Amino acid sequence: MRLVRETIAGVRRAPLLSGLSISSIGLSLFIVGMFAVAAHNLDAALADVESRVEVVAFLADDVPADRLSIAQSEIEAFPEVSGVTFVSKVEALFNASRDLTEFSDVYSDLEVNPLPSSFEVGLRPDFRNPDATRAVAERLTSYAFVTDVRYGQEWVDRLFAVRRIAGGAALMLGGGFAVGAALLIAIAVRMAVLARATEIAVMRTVGATDSYIRRPFVFEGLLTGLAGGVLALGLTFGGYVLVDRSLITLSWLPDMWVVGGFLGAVLLGVSAAGLAVRRELRGIDVA
Repeated sequence: MRLVRETIAGVRRAPLLSGLSISSIGLSLFIVGMFAVAAHNLDAALADVESRVEVVAFLADDVPADRLSIAQSEIEAFPEVSGVTFVSKVEALFNASRDLTEFSDVYSDLEVNPLPSSFEVGLRPDFRNPDATRAVAERLTSYAFVTDVRYGQEWVDRLFAVRRIAGGAALMLGGGFAVGAALLIAIAVRMAVLARATEIAVMRTVGATDSYIRRPFVFEGLLTGLAGGVLALGLTFGGYVLVDRSLITLSWLPDMWVVGGFLGAVLLGVSAAGLAVRRELRGIDVA
């Protein structure tokens, strides 16, 4: 209870600086939070595109059904493959007329179906990369009845290049925002501690230990960090809702990211307060 009373008293003595500390933490983490929302949704969009990566093997006509069944089972046993779908010539024509409506009249007038049957080969999440996709495609060409294999090599290469660039940019920008937030928070807390330098000096004069002096400041830093985290969460959620309703549909952050943000805010508040008080005590010792 003494710790709580001293913390409340300290906030009342310098409400403006306490508000500044909370605002610094909240606004700094708000910037980090909005960047996290953007990074999370970009990653989700790329993951959705990546999930559509597949290899299509076009088949020769008049291949015996039992031979196709055996080949399908063999392909499904590949470690990279999640599943194989056989698309007959009739299904291929139906899909083409449904997806390419501008050519529906042409397809309806055909006397002979020119489209081949095919195997649509899906890949496991860990193998949706250029090397694994290329390896599966090359293995499929070893079947004598496979006339062609398509998987959009250039498209797959570009997809993974974009994902690597996005990941690197997210790491660099996110780290930069986090460092900037930490500096702003440290400055604000340092100002709050300096405003109470006389109080610290008096406590040291009457024989208070460093841990006794530091404790209420650290607890105040914890509460400041928690309040800043709540402010950041509110601002970030408000920004998310505004963009989601007015610009593009977004997904909210995962729960673990939100919890991590709160813990980060508390850690920043406690660390900044502890370091600022320690520095002030060292200054008194030197003097």
